Amino acid sequence: MKISIVTTLYRSAPYVHEFHRRTIEAARKITGDLELIMVNDGSPDDSLEIALKVQRSDPRVVVVDLSRNFGHYKAIMTGLAHASGDLVFLIDSDLEEQPEDLTLFYERFCQGDCDVVYGVQQARRGGFLERTGGAVFFALVDALGDRPLPRNLVTSRLMTAPYVKALIRHRDREFVMSDLWEVTGFRQFPMTIAKLSSSPSTYSIWKRIDLAVKHLTTSSTRLLYLVFYTGLLISMTSVCVVIYFLVRYLTNGIGVSGFASQIISLWFLGGLITLILGILGIYMASILAETKRRPYTIVRSVHRSTNPPVGEQRQPASLIGAESQE
Repeated sequence: MKISIVTTLYRSAPYVHEFHRRTIEAARKITGDLELIMVNDGSPDDSLEIALKVQRSDPRVVVVDLSRNFGHYKAIMTGLAHASGDLVFLIDSDLEEQPEDLTLFYERFCQGDCDVVYGVQQARRGGFLERTGGAVFFALVDALGDRPLPRNLVTSRLMTAPYVKALIRHRDREFVMSDLWEVTGFRQFPMTIAKLSSSPSTYSIWKRIDLAVKHLTTSSTRLLYLVFYTGLLISMTSVCVVIYFLVRYLTNGIGVSGFASQIISLWFLGGLITLILGILGIYMASILAETKRRPYTIVRSVHRSTNPPVGEQRQPASLIGAESQE
């Protein structure tokens, strides 16, 4: 049995050496056949140089260098696409998640009733504003999203090769990783683990807001239907009001002032425009989902101790460039 360990590097220079040591040590307790894949996500520090030094001293290490910063989630998908193990252990490299959790995950996996064992925090970290913002985000997702998101997830998870193969088949170009983990299915089991808060988060408040907006606008059709039905409700209400004033005029001779008629007209037209935009939005969302064809990431180079012959090199499915999809 082979285990692939996948991590990403972004401002990770202080942690690379210790992460490598602790991760390899934890994996060796399970199997001697392993690989450690480090994906450099355009890190501005010397994470790549340190990772390459580690790779030159340890043939089990593979360094995937991306051409620029593509984002944490897309770097994860790139690393998973390069994994070749029977089991794949995904974890962040900042040591806030313990590499030793691999042993706990494997013990639970060996019970044979799950395909994925993933980590969950006991409670969200951060101050009052960060925790409140997280609660508001999940409330919005539950209300407007097509499906709820699991709470307090961490990156670390142990997955079977078939699950990883199914996961990287997704072609969404804007996505939230926890949503893809959920929709991929299979038998998944949560385990409560401890997560430290030793390093500052690279997710600013604006980045979190952008993430929330992207998630709702790329994965929620309920939001579009809500717009549609809101426009329909406004239109029908305005029609009822017009009928009411018309009946009142015909039966009692009470006319409608110019101001009221303008308000009714604006109300009707506003509802009608919202209705039309809702319909167009549903069609545009479907078209947009079908026409995204950009690759997740662009790999500048892959550093391995031993490379297979050129004719036998495998190009990961999720990294196929535009030229091979034309």
